[in-house]
Amino acid sequence: MPLILGANSVSGGYSIANSLRLNRASSDYLNRTPSSAGSTTKGTFSIWFKLSETTASRSGAYLTYYNNYNPPNWFFISIDTDEYLHIAQFTSPSSYVFQLVSTQLFRDYSAWYHLVVAIDTTQGTASNRVRAYLNGSEITSWQTQTNPSSSASLVMFNNSLTNIGRYNTSSQYTSGYIAENYVIDNQQLDPSYFGETDEDSGLWIPKAYTGSFGTNGFYLKFANSASLGVDSSGNGNNFTVNNLTSVDQTTDTPTNNFATLNPLNNNTSATSTFSEGNLKLVTDGNGGSRSSIAVSSGKWYCEIKCVSNTAWNGVTDVSQYINNEYTTNSVALYTAGATLYVGGVNQGSGGYGSTWTANDIMNLALDLDSGTKKIYFGKNGGWWNGSTYGASSPTTSVTLTNDVTYAITVGSGSGTSTNELNFGNPPYSGGGYTDGAGYGNFSYAVPSGYYSLCTKNLANYG
Repeated sequence: MPLILGANSVSGGYSIANSLRLNRASSDYLNRTPSSAGSTTKGTFSIWFKLSETTASRSGAYLTYYNNYNPPNWFFISIDTDEYLHIAQFTSPSSYVFQLVSTQLFRDYSAWYHLVVAIDTTQGTASNRVRAYLNGSEITSWQTQTNPSSSASLVMFNNSLTNIGRYNTSSQYTSGYIAENYVIDNQQLDPSYFGETDEDSGLWIPKAYTGSFGTNGFYLKFANSASLGVDSSGNGNNFTVNNLTSVDQTTDTPTNNFATLNPLNNNTSATSTFSEGNLKLVTDGNGGSRSSIAVSSGKWYCEIKCVSNTAWNGVTDVSQYINNEYTTNSVALYTAGATLYVGGVNQGSGGYGSTWTANDIMNLALDLDSGTKKIYFGKNGGWWNGSTYGASSPTTSVTLTNDVTYAITVGSGSGTSTNELNFGNPPYSGGGYTDGAGYGNFSYAVPSGYYSLCTKNLANYG
């Protein structure tokens, strides 16, 4: 199977500009009720997605990418709280027209997946009536596989409520990113219509679909931040936007994957909540996390909005960071007391500027290219110059003592801490500043020669 488009990958050729960030906590979803029915036997669904919440934090919510709610017949494609892929139509919770449940678990929170579900109940071979493909390869191993009967009538394209990001009409919502969502009415298509294997890397990468869409087919590319439910197929099958704003349009896509926090890298004894596409972390004094992309060379920039001022933010050796412990190869600034810790050792209370206040933005510049590896701290656009945050560019650094791979880290101090990460796609309104390559949406100017943590930049500057 070609690899998922992950944290160290880059793709050329066809480029996807935008994705949609869905957040369960704010009940984000799209919905549409077609005016007339389409095919009852054939259809294809193609979507790229990037996971956010772990099983522990989903609170029973489905990660649902398509749902047609037509009681008593419901059709859905989802990744459930059990982390398996579910494709089904049922007439009651225990009676299925068909049901497929994968044996593969979905646990990678750093990479983009591509899923194609292709249906044709008129096929003579039962196992060919519902076919699913992950990253270009057909899924052939199912822990549950109940195929539809010959020419079974399905509700996937009838004129009933269709949700993306919400499971039927309940309070179960999606958290994650979705991009390049094609739905084709009345055709069973394989993944070669939507993607291809890159000859150089062997990765499965997207390509533009050029065929017809059918009556209730649509194409959501999330290009218009003011109208995120616009259908770009030409059919005019637009979706209604619910609880989504322009901030939820991102440039974290399958062709340029940005760093987020990694929810698997968190103290299991902590009370932590990841949200906003793993860019917001609320945690108690035991919690913390690190970036999904780690680096050993290059010059990198990010911003951290310290919603509460009791955070430990900085960098650490990715191989040593366990359970929010800042060990030998680490530098962290404790904002509550403006105290610097190097290798877990307190460098003196109040020795790095005045105490921070709520909603201050920390600027981090990481230089791994200049012989001596170093990190610079800034606050609200001003850089630490040894006495104040008054420099217009990185001036006074803290030395990173060893040649290791570093990740950006956030952690809690005393009590509850809230941090919002901006690796280029902030969960809040950015200031429109990009890096020198044109990527990112930062609140403050990116220092010259520094870049946001994304796969395009890693390929060119890492």
